[in-house]
This record gives sequence, C-alpha cells and structure tokens, in this order.
Amino acid sequence: MHMVQYKKKDSVEHMRYFEDFHIGDIFDLGPLTVTAEEIIAFAEQFDPQYFHTDPERAKDSIFGGLVASGWHAGALFMRMFFDGVLSKIDSIGSPGLDQVRWLQPVRPNDTLHGRFTVIDARVSKSRPTMGILRSNGKMFNQYNELLMTVIGIHYVGRRPGEPV
Repeated sequence: MHMVQYKKKDSVEHMRYFEDFHIGDIFDLGPLTVTAEEIIAFAEQFDPQYFHTDPERAKDSIFGGLVASGWHAGALFMRMFFDGVLSKIDSIGSPGLDQVRWLQPVRPNDTLHGRFTVIDARVSKSRPTMGILRSNGKMFNQYNELLMTVIGIHYVGRRPGEPV
C-alpha cells in the first residue's frame, strides 16, 4: 500500500500523467459536508422520492429520516475525486463504471471522506498515447462507516515525450 502525496513545485501542484500511477497507490479524498438543504435540492431535481425530499415523511421510511439519493452520493464522491485527483492529472475521460454500491445512506450533516485506490494500470493498445487506470473508490462518513463503493475506469494521458 502506497499513500500518494502530490509533489509541489514553487507552491504549485504539477500535472500528473499515467506514468505517475502505480497499482496500489492510494489517494485520500475530502472532507466534504452535506446539508439537508443540499440533499433536498438535488433530490427535487433528479430523484424526488419522499425520503430524499420530505424530512417529515422520511421519518416513517425504512431510513428513519432524510437521506441523500444514491446518485447524489455518487456526485459527492465525484466532487471529492475531482478535487483530490482528477483536477491534477491529464484526464481524458472515462468509459464508465464497472460497479457502484450504496451500502449505507448519506444523511444530513454527514462529513464525507473517501479513498481512491489504483487497482490496475495499463497502456491502451488502440491509443498508446493514453493509459487506462482501474480504481476502487470508497466513501465514508465521519464515523468511518463505509457508505459507498465504486469501481471506476479512467483514461489518463501519457507523459509527453514518453515512447509509445
């Protein structure tokens, strides 16, 4: 297990490329706190089930109170992933996710943190100027309870000048 810290050069974080990632690298993400108002606003637009939009009715749900949509949880993880990793690399995009699991709900005032672990890294055969990373993402609340897992696929540019 290798915890990755971004190296700083003149107080500016440098761009990372595919060659900077190794299987087993771990990146800590967050923290990020979510409010009831944010949960309701997201749900009203994208997933208006009552346990995401109505705190009073949600008390009678299987959750016993207001909870974030699983899609909102995914968006929160994406924000932490962007801030902690994606904004600092030569990201080319993603073909999608292999798996998303919502294990426990995100609740109002949860302070979330996450972990991004590289589980595979290979150069693309069809596009040798990019690499393909597979990752295991995990999101936790302030009690360190595992809330969500995601297996992701990421296209990352190779360092300019690297042999292809």
